[in-house]
Amino acid sequence: MAQQGFWSLGGDNAGANTGNQSPSTPRAWCQAAASKLSGGLGSKLCALLNVGELEKGAEPAAKQPPETETAACGCNKSCKCTKASVVFSDLYSTDLLPAMDSDAKTMIFLQEVVDILMAYIVESFDRDTKVIDFHYPNELLQKNNWELQSEPASLDEILISCRATLKYAIKTAHPRYFNQLSTGLDMVGLAADWLTSTANTNMFTYEVAPVFVLLEYVTLKKMREIVGWKDGQGDGIFSPGGAISNMYAMLLARFKMFPEVKEKGMSCVPRLAAFTSEHSHFSIKKGAAALGIGTESVICIKVDESGQMIPADLERRILEAKKTGLVPFFVSATAGTTVYGAFDPLIAISDICKKYNVWMHVDGAWGGSLLMSRRHRWKLDGVERANSVTWNPHKMMSVPLQCSALLVREEGLMQSCNNMHAVYLFQQDKHYDLSYDTGDKALQCGRHVDIFKLWLMWRAKGTIGFEAQIDKCLELSDYLYNKIKDREGYEMVFNGTPQHTNVCFWYLPPGIRYMEDKEERKKHLHKVAPVIKARMMEYGTTMVSYQPQGDKVNFFRMVISNPAATLEDIDFLIEEIERLGQDL
Repeated sequence: MAQQGFWSLGGDNAGANTGNQSPSTPRAWCQAAASKLSGGLGSKLCALLNVGELEKGAEPAAKQPPETETAACGCNKSCKCTKASVVFSDLYSTDLLPAMDSDAKTMIFLQEVVDILMAYIVESFDRDTKVIDFHYPNELLQKNNWELQSEPASLDEILISCRATLKYAIKTAHPRYFNQLSTGLDMVGLAADWLTSTANTNMFTYEVAPVFVLLEYVTLKKMREIVGWKDGQGDGIFSPGGAISNMYAMLLARFKMFPEVKEKGMSCVPRLAAFTSEHSHFSIKKGAAALGIGTESVICIKVDESGQMIPADLERRILEAKKTGLVPFFVSATAGTTVYGAFDPLIAISDICKKYNVWMHVDGAWGGSLLMSRRHRWKLDGVERANSVTWNPHKMMSVPLQCSALLVREEGLMQSCNNMHAVYLFQQDKHYDLSYDTGDKALQCGRHVDIFKLWLMWRAKGTIGFEAQIDKCLELSDYLYNKIKDREGYEMVFNGTPQHTNVCFWYLPPGIRYMEDKEERKKHLHKVAPVIKARMMEYGTTMVSYQPQGDKVNFFRMVISNPAATLEDIDFLIEEIERLGQDL
């Protein structure tokens, strides 16, 4: 079944008067818009986007003579300036606000930047464009002058730098970019990011971020309700990423068991032991290193063939640790492992944690968003029994980076663990409820506004919108799995249907399919995925990740989190792998 491009307006006349162009190309989309929208809005949008702008590269555009007819500059107050009459080669940042009488110049400059961004957005969703214009590092350094100078550059040069930066950027919104867990670009989330950058405030107190602080309070409460904690009780915070959220959880677990560590340090506590699966994220060990617990104190638990932690081995290793004088204090179960997408058995793990009085953390950075889906949330059964949960909406929910939440079941614990009572920020005699000054429970002082992107997208989509988006991505992964599991030249890394959108497989080129020497075959197979990936990047057609795992040689890890992806994009990926690897 043929599907129209992401930018298609639909309808019989959507592609009228577009010549031989595909309905999914930016220019055709603009022309279709012009015929669909009233009042000339479509034509104005085409002019705004200036489709093809990025094809000019980093060369300055030729100066155009002023238009005879005055065009509005876009200022928010009455003025006589025109956008066409502004020459940026003679202007510098000092000519923009807050310089006197610089309103018009500032608005026109920012409109130029918006034009560049809008053109890039449309190009990113066009399947006829490259995912990447790849250059080797030395080549890219030589191709452009990225060095910082003593003298200021003109605004014209600044705009050229903006164009060049996006020209060589990876189009992570492209429907055929599958390289990371976080892909796609949501327009409401993007608008929210623009707004928070414009507001340019800090999240540490209600007095400087009143609305944002309240939105964080409301959203975290809603997320705790979805986890399953009664009435959304508990605490939480948005952090710079899942690695920091996981470290917060380990910090809280240590403080809960040994509160004196806050003042006296690690010298006052026995040697601790943390437990996580062999397939867990590296941030668990990194957090242990940062907190002075040590990576050797992180004990990795065996997993089954599908990548799920084996509870019996967890209990065995806890007992072993206790016998050797270690104090088990933290278990990190994973809901959606990075490579296999596996969900650890949370109910069985929670029983063990309760039995030995150990803090249970669920790293749901990748899989936590499945809680939004009635069809898939069963994979996290038992999450409500956890002491803390990491959940990254910037992955499966497509919230622009960064957006990671740590949810904590016990209210007040974060405050006790992290507060330092800085009186220049957290005065106790303010005229409002001090519980909304959230900065003292964070490790950071300066904290970016990450909440508004998630909150505004949630308002725009509703819970059912996120659910539909997540379900679609999982349906696409099922389609890929079912298409290649019995296809000649493909071999699955593990048996069984993938639990998340991770589909892990080897592609076996014709030259090695019938090799009888297993070691020789394995040696050749290890080189296949890196070569195909390199060719993907050089052609710029698509990107997908690969890696080894344990004793398994390099394989492709295909993940889907972009709601713009279609069945045709999955078909394209398969065909491209075969095209680029047939001679290996």
